[in-house]
Amino acid sequence: MAQKFPRDRFDAIPNGIERIGAHRAPARRGAGWIRFGWAALATAVIIGAGVVGIMFVNQGLTDEAVPTPTPTPTATAEPTVAPDVPVTVLNGTTVSGLAAKAGEQLTAAGIPVGTVTNASETDLTETYVYYAAPELEGAARGVAAAIPESEVRYDAKFAEIGTPLVLVLGSDYATAVGG
Repeated sequence: MAQKFPRDRFDAIPNGIERIGAHRAPARRGAGWIRFGWAALATAVIIGAGVVGIMFVNQGLTDEAVPTPTPTPTATAEPTVAPDVPVTVLNGTTVSGLAAKAGEQLTAAGIPVGTVTNASETDLTETYVYYAAPELEGAARGVAAAIPESEVRYDAKFAEIGTPLVLVLGSDYATAVGG
């Protein structure tokens, strides 16, 4: 429903004028490409400024390899035997009697053996000697010296369960002793 408004000066259209009021002129042909060109140029300038800034911060881009610092060797304790700390031996494989064999090896080396049993996991591939306190590192290294293929690791959780030295046997030990 059209409304009727009183006539005003905008209702009288002079002859020869194609536009009335604040209407926009039709867009020129190719105006979109011009805007795209300016945007691409601005992007290239910003990227170029970023590259120059990074080169300035890094003192230039070079193909020289940055030398990696050589790791300093960690001081390790000498292998010893702790006669008052028995070693718990756990078999982490499916090979039967492997923990008993390792226990006999430790006993022959003068290392006291405590519990000899199976580990909760039977698919371990590597043999580790865990020590629960830093002062037992030497004793752990003594156990590792008596057992081929073993590595020494610190793990404080074994102190909580009352086993300061634990030997966990993996399939690498089984292979080494022919088990």
